[in-house]
Amino acid sequence: MGLTGGGPGAFIGPVHRIAAELDGRIELVAGAFSSSPERSKQAAASYRIDPARAYGSYTEMFAAEKEREDGIDFVVIATPNNTHLPIARAAIEAGIPVMSDKPATATYDEALELEKIVVAAGLPYGLTHTYAGYALVRDARAICASGELGNIRKVVIEYLQGWLSAPIEQTGQKQAGWRVDPALSGPGGCIGDIGTHAFHLVEYVTGLDITALQAKLRSVVPGRRVDDDCTALFKLNNSAEGVIVASQIAAGEGNGVRLRIYGENASIHWEQENPNILRIRRSSGPDETRHAGAAYLSGAARAVTRLPGGHPEGYLEAFAVLYREFADALEAWRADRAETLPDTLPGIRAGVRGMRFIERAIESNKTGQWVDF
Repeated sequence: MGLTGGGPGAFIGPVHRIAAELDGRIELVAGAFSSSPERSKQAAASYRIDPARAYGSYTEMFAAEKEREDGIDFVVIATPNNTHLPIARAAIEAGIPVMSDKPATATYDEALELEKIVVAAGLPYGLTHTYAGYALVRDARAICASGELGNIRKVVIEYLQGWLSAPIEQTGQKQAGWRVDPALSGPGGCIGDIGTHAFHLVEYVTGLDITALQAKLRSVVPGRRVDDDCTALFKLNNSAEGVIVASQIAAGEGNGVRLRIYGENASIHWEQENPNILRIRRSSGPDETRHAGAAYLSGAARAVTRLPGGHPEGYLEAFAVLYREFADALEAWRADRAETLPDTLPGIRAGVRGMRFIERAIESNKTGQWVDF
């Protein structure tokens, strides 16, 4: 694989590399790690790849790699949001499949443009909504699909972080800097960075679509030009309602993703900081605690479990599940030239839905009204 981004000081690029290589099916062999050729070569040295395959731009990488017999099989996009569309477009035009960090693009209009490009080309395109890779998220999805909860009535999801409680972007902190700059992140701040994860989990696990929402976005830290705190009420296409609470100024929080889904008969509860436990609470029966790795889990959960029960699996393993499924999709695509992403792996539809969520939330915040999705 090739990697765009992931140079010195990057967070998510190195995570992509570790996750991609975990199952031994993918190897990082090239990259445009930085817009600076010198820094790109520094990154190549840290990744232990051939310095001749460290490029100063993604266009240079695609031009060179497509001429090599051992050229990259796909490219990972791990750069600020404003570059996602041009990189993905250039890759697809070069015949190179794409695995992109979320959100898919910087704006909803860009996402629609990218969708047309992906569909027309028929190349695999994956989106790394990491939490979809957790075994117990897959189990929760299977439980919802089975009808065990009864008709879903209420969904509550929180995604709380505290790392932007202070204006650390003013200290030169790279990860904060681009996230609070609308020229790089797009118009959504917190709503785009982590709100999209919460939105995706709601639709992914319940199997339902959000049809309307009312959002309140705030910039709490003085001087911020994008939101850092968000709340969104929403309606689902089965008449259920719910709430998304996303914040990056929740002091003391780490990465607090907490999902609760309430049906007629029972509810499920899952937390990302304790991902190996899933709780089912019943209105007329005992509570149940499910553990990752157990034989009683759904086939969907067991299929993405690597270790026996009692051996914790976490963020990197969940991330790696998405890469394993993308590798399967690449092999299938090579065999018959058809795009064959499984429905468990987020793709371009999830990307468009996520960008629509950001666009609609911003519009609702402006008007103070409910907006249709």
